Amino acid sequence: MKLSCLPVSFFPDIIEGRMSVFDWAKMASLLGLDGFDISILFVPDRSPKILEALRRQIESIGMSLTMVTSYPDFTHPDPAQRKNELVLEQQVVETAAALGAELVRVTAGQSHPETSRQDGIAWAIEGLCKLQESMRGSGVTLAYENHSKPGMWDYTDFSEPPDIFLEIVNGTADVSLGINFDAGNAATFGDDPCELLRAVMPRVVSVHASDSSEHGALKHVLLGSGITPYLAIFTELKRAGWDGWICMEEASFQGRQGVEAAARFIRDTWSAS
Repeated sequence: MKLSCLPVSFFPDIIEGRMSVFDWAKMASLLGLDGFDISILFVPDRSPKILEALRRQIESIGMSLTMVTSYPDFTHPDPAQRKNELVLEQQVVETAAALGAELVRVTAGQSHPETSRQDGIAWAIEGLCKLQESMRGSGVTLAYENHSKPGMWDYTDFSEPPDIFLEIVNGTADVSLGINFDAGNAATFGDDPCELLRAVMPRVVSVHASDSSEHGALKHVLLGSGITPYLAIFTELKRAGWDGWICMEEASFQGRQGVEAAARFIRDTWSAS
C-alpha cells in the first residue's frame, strides 16, 4: 500500500494563495507520505512554463504527484455545456500529465433538477467514455469516484446513490475506466460499503480515505473517528490482493497534526487488517 493525501483542510489557504502547492508537497514529504494529491483548483495558471517549473520543484524534493482531483459535470442538461465539460476535462488531464501525475479523479456530474435518472446515467456514461477514449496514451489513469459534493457545485453528485454509481460503472466497462473508491462516501450513503467495494473491486485503482460523523449526511471528521469501517474495508482489499494508492481526503481542519494523525491511523489499520 502507498499513501497519499488530498489536503481538504488546506483548500482555502492554497486556493487563496497563502500556501503554495510546493509548500504542500514539502509538508507531505516531511510527513513521510509516498506521494501527494492536489485539486485542479490549485493550478489556476496552467501555462507550460508554470507547469514545468512546478514539476521541477516537486521532483527536486523526490516527491511525486499521485492524483489530481477534478469535477467534470457530464450530467448538465445543456448539451453544449456537456460538450464543453469534455473539452475542459481533457485540458485537466493534459495539465495532470504535464505535472507527472499518475491519476485524475473524475466525476459523473451534478444532480441538476432538470436531469432525469435515465438521461443522467446515459450522459455520464457518454461523457466518461469519450474522455477515457480521447485521453488514451496520456500516461494518466482516469479514476471515476462514488462522489458526494464539492464546495464549487450547486448540487450533490448525480451518482452519490450507490445504485446509480453502479449503473455508470457497468456502462463504462468497455473502455476500462478506473475507479477511485471513496470509502467514506460508501459508508455515508450506502448500507454496506464492503458490498459496494466488492462490486467494483476489479477496477479499483485508488481508494479515497475519508470519514463522516453521520450516516446519510457527509460531515467530515478526522479519519478513524467516524462511521467508516476501515478495518473491514482494508481486509476486503487485502483479500482481493489489492495493493495500490490510498489517498487520504483529510478534512478535519486540524492542520499538520490532522494529516499526521490520519496517516498514522491508515497505516496502523492497514497493518492490522
